[in-house]
Amino acid sequence: MARIILGVLLFLSIFSWALILQKVAQLSGVDNKTAKFLQMFRSGRGLADPNTLRLGSGGTPLVAVYAAGYRELEAQMNGSNPRAATAAGGKIRNANAVGVEMQVAAGEEVRRLEKGMSTLATIASVSPFIGLFGTVWGVMDAFAGLGDAGTASLRAVAPGIAEALITTAAGLFAAIPALIAYNHYLHGIRGVASRMNDFASEFVAKVETLYSA
Repeated sequence: MARIILGVLLFLSIFSWALILQKVAQLSGVDNKTAKFLQMFRSGRGLADPNTLRLGSGGTPLVAVYAAGYRELEAQMNGSNPRAATAAGGKIRNANAVGVEMQVAAGEEVRRLEKGMSTLATIASVSPFIGLFGTVWGVMDAFAGLGDAGTASLRAVAPGIAEALITTAAGLFAAIPALIAYNHYLHGIRGVASRMNDFASEFVAKVETLYSA
C-alpha cells in the first residue's frame, strides 16, 4: 500500500510540475509585454493595425482584446479600415458594442490563462491527505505486525512506522510547490484580468473621441 501511495504522489508531483512549467511559459514576461503594448497603443493618435501591435509587443493577452474591439469597430464602419475612416470623419454607431466584444475577448483570455489552475489547487489540497492516509495505513500495519510477533519493543515497530511516515513527507513534497505556484500565478492572472478590463475602457474612450457623432 505504501508503494502504491508513493507512486500516486509521484505522479501528482510530476503532473503539477508540468502545469507549473506551462504557467511559466504563459506568464513569463507578461507585465513587460503588456507595458510595451500599452506604450505603443498610447503613442499613436489613431488606431494601429492589430497585427502590427502583436508583432511589436511580443504577444500580450491585451492584443486579443484589442483585436476584438478593432473587428467590431470595422464592422460598424461597414468593413472599412478604421484608420481611413478617421481621416474621412467616420462615425461609430454603438461604442458599447465595442466594449462588450472586448470584455468577451478578455474573459476568453482569462479562461485560457486559468486552464490547469484548478488542477494545481486540487493537488495542493489532496496530496497531504493522501500521504496521511499512507501513514495511518502503515502505522496500522506496523502495529498489526507487532501483535503477530508477540513482542512490544520499539525496535520491532520503529521500521514500519518510519516507512509509513515517508508517505506524509511525500504528500507535502507534492503539495507545497503546487500551493505556492497556485497562489503566485493566481495573483498574476488577476492582475492581467484587471489590466484587460482597464484597457477595454480606455479603448472605448479613445474610440468615442475619434468617432463620436
